[in-house]
Amino acid sequence: FTKCCQETGLLMVVKCRQENTALKDCLVGYYTDPSFYEECKAEYLKQREEYRATGIKKKRQKLTSNV
Repeated sequence: FTKCCQETGLLMVVKCRQENTALKDCLVGYYTDPSFYEECKAEYLKQREEYRATGIKKKRQKLTSNV
């Protein structure tokens, strides 16, 4: 989806519909997966516990694009 948008510019709304649909379908699969939700929840609670104990925020990971 990212590559399609970068290549088409302003026409991405029209030309990248198929890629956008595939991306949405993939994300919905993760959003509705109970085990993925629990994994994210556990990671968040661990980070919150560390912050409350130390007062130091953990640096966020930078996401790399697929380009």
